Parts: sequence; structure tokens; C-alpha cells
Amino acid sequence: MQKTVMKNLQTLNVLPILALATLFIRISGSTSLRLLLTGPDMAYLGSRVTFWCTAIDSSPPVTYELIGDGGVLIGTDIDLEGDRGARFVLKVTATSEGSYHCTAAAGGSTGVSNSIKLTVVTPASNTRVTSEPFPPVAYEGSGFVLNCTTKGSHLSYTWFFNRKEVTSNTSPAFQLSGNKLVMGNVTFEHAGSYYCMATSRVQDTERFSNSAPVQLTVKVNISKPRISFSISKEGASYHGNVTCWSTRGSPPVNFSLSLDDREVGSVTATESLTAWFPVDMVPGLDMGEARCRVTTEVQELMSDPVTLVVVPVGGKVKMEVDYLYRADSELAAARLTCQVSRGTFPYVSWLFNNSVLPSETHVDSHIQPALSQYAVADHRRTLFLAKLGPEESGYYRCKARDSYDDSGPWVESPDMLVRVTDAPKTTIEAIAIAFCCFLLLTLAACVGCVYTMFDHEQAHAPVATTNPSLDALPLSSPQSQSEGNPADTSSTDSSVQNQTVEITV
Repeated sequence: MQKTVMKNLQTLNVLPILALATLFIRISGSTSLRLLLTGPDMAYLGSRVTFWCTAIDSSPPVTYELIGDGGVLIGTDIDLEGDRGARFVLKVTATSEGSYHCTAAAGGSTGVSNSIKLTVVTPASNTRVTSEPFPPVAYEGSGFVLNCTTKGSHLSYTWFFNRKEVTSNTSPAFQLSGNKLVMGNVTFEHAGSYYCMATSRVQDTERFSNSAPVQLTVKVNISKPRISFSISKEGASYHGNVTCWSTRGSPPVNFSLSLDDREVGSVTATESLTAWFPVDMVPGLDMGEARCRVTTEVQELMSDPVTLVVVPVGGKVKMEVDYLYRADSELAAARLTCQVSRGTFPYVSWLFNNSVLPSETHVDSHIQPALSQYAVADHRRTLFLAKLGPEESGYYRCKARDSYDDSGPWVESPDMLVRVTDAPKTTIEAIAIAFCCFLLLTLAACVGCVYTMFDHEQAHAPVATTNPSLDALPLSSPQSQSEGNPADTSSTDSSVQNQTVEITV
């Protein structure tokens, strides 16, 4: 009885082992198939892709299944011949992206293939360029960003400036970052047309989409405004006008005028960089301190102040004459300058031998040639005599009055005689010859002086050396010798005198 129980227990212990062995045999038999899944890893949305599942060294018939993510059955195919494999054709949709594998069963054996991850690529469409800021207008020195906006996936971007591709070597100011073209320091050279191209690539197939071009406008920063004023007379009334302007910049800009820190007018200049403001003005009165302000989207600048005072012309008038020479030292022209001691807006008139010149119908602002031999400049304060000859010799003078008052009084300078004669021409060669002659004469005089001094020394040298004994004689010896031998007096005196000269020298 006890032996029977022991046998039953051993039998129960062996049963699990037999069951595991049977399961292992079954599993080994089901995974004995070797499968290979081939197909693309990328595909365009809306295209068709083909997956092939092949069982290596299998006996027909073989049943294949294509499985997607989550165990979803995509399709089934049976290979009755055993050497063809299974072909699965899919139309790619947005949900087609994911991992795929296949399974196969043949003669009680099964197998699982490798996995392929399919990526769905959406081609670019509706590509356009946007700017930061918008609209695409930038000032010199500012930053600017262009964005290539499109629908699609797995895209690369190419930028074009004036139809030329932008690369990292195009300009240091261009920085390519994803779908952005960044400009850190805009200059006037960056103004132009920009567009982008979005490209996708699947194997050897490229698809691209171009944007419409966008015109970038680069504005010049406005310069510091300047201010000036003028005055006019209508009947007995005076009218003032203040002009505000900038020398560089891009319109539109806003100009405003303040008088004693109080704004009295504002104008937006859309086509130029100048604005005018009417103001009250009376000659001789201080109408206040005026300043111009110019404002743009990014700048606000003030002009220097100017005091609105119109000083009437008066005081003394003085005229000066300067002669102008060419490089060859020939007289070329004469310049006459009229200096008025007082007056804000003087009108100067020139007279030659009591005749007005140039013609009063010519109004000069900077330089205005009136006649062939005359020209005026510096608002008629300077008269040039371009032709010089006896006909231009005579008495010149200038007179001045207020430019805004045609009936105003004149103040005049004294007459000045300007005499121009046909003198012989002096050339550089003649001057050089005269200088050389002077130099030769000076050299000859120096040689003569040196020769005279040398001859004088030679004449005195023998007297000092022919009587060396006289060096020991006392000073009183000439007197004693003259007393003893009168005939030798002159000779002795001469020797002593010569000796004295030598010592002194």
C-alpha cells in the first residue's frame, strides 16, 4: 500500500515536467520559420507603399499576416508555391505612421519577422514669408527676422535674396536658424526681395513649395534737424517763416516747432525732409527761442535753438580787395568782399564807376555768375573779377539794404580804386634766373671778402717775424734809442707799433 502511494507521488511529480517539455516542443515547432519583412521607412502622404514578407526555407502553403501598431491586422496573404512570399500594398494616410511586422504559419510552424518603422512625410504647401516686425520695414542698425511658414513635415528650408541663394557666407548679418532668416544689424544693402523654399525628400523624390516674394524696405535713420528762419514784407506787415529740415533719413517724418518751449505747430512730411511754419516777426524785436523736433517710429531728435531776432541793416560798410594768382604766378582774378557791420538779411549791390553790376535781375543764393567777367558769391557779399585788364580798372563800391524791404534805405562803402594794367608776364623761369643771379653775386662778394682778409693777414705777418728781438725790449726803450740815434727813431717806432698790433689781435 505504501509502495503504491509512493509510485503515484512520483508520477504526479513527473507530469509537470512532461507538460513543460511538450509545451517547449510545440513552441519550438511554431517559431521555427525564419521571416524577412522588407519595405520603405518613409513615404509621402497619399502615396502607396509595398511591404514584402518572405519565409526562408519554408514548405507551402504559407499563410502571411501583416500586423501594425497595437496588433492591428493590416492584411493576409497565402503563398501556395512557397517561394513567392506575401505582398502587402498600403495607401499611406496620416494614421499609417508606425511600426509594422509580419507573421507566417506553415505546416504547424510559425514565425515573426523583423519590424519596420514607417514615417509619413507631408509635402510642403501654402508656403509664405512673415516678418518680425510686420510690415517688413526696418531701420538701419536694427534687427529683423523673416519666417518661412508652411504646412508639412520633415522639411528643410532655403532662402533667396534678390533671387540668389542665401548661405552662411553670403553676409555676416545673415543667420540661418531652422525656418528663420535672422538679420542682426540691418544696413541699406539688405533692402530687396526675399522668398523661401520648403523642401521634403523621400528616397530619390523631392517635393518643394516656394513662397511669394516679400520686399524688405530699409529706412535711413533721420539726422539731427536744422532750423533757419526768414522774413518777408507785404505792404506794411511783416511775416516770418521758420524752416525745419534734416539732411538724411527716410520719410514719412514728423516735424514740430516749439517757441520758448511751447509747441506752436506740427507737420508730417511724407515726401521730403523739410517743413515750414509761419510765425509772427517784427524787425528789431526778440520773438523768442525756436527749436525743431523730428520724430520717426524709432527716433526723436531736437535741433539747436535759434533766437528769432531780425536786425535791420545799418552801420558802416567796408570793402576789401584780394588778388588771386595761378600756379605760374600770373594774376588770375580779383576778389572784392563787402562787409556790413549790422544786419541779419542784407542785400548787397555792387557798383563800378557809379554803374550797378552785375545785373540786379540775378538773385544769388550761393554762387551766381552774372556776366562773363563778373561773378557773385556768398549771397552777393563777394564779387569776383574773372577778367582783369585796363577796362576793369576803376572805382568799385558796395551798398546794402534789408533784403525783405525793397524800399528800405541803403548803406554804402567808400569808393575803392582797383587798377589793373597789362604788366609784363612774370614766369617761374624768370624768377628762378633772377634768384640764381642774386646767389652768384652774393657768392662772388663773399669770395672777395675772404680774399681781402687773407691778403691783409699776409701783409702783416713778416713784420712780426723779422724782429723777434724786440719781444724782449721794455716799453721805454724806444725813447732812449731815439735820443742816442735819431736816425733810427722811425724804424724803432714802427717795429713797436707792429708788435703791439700783433699782441692785441
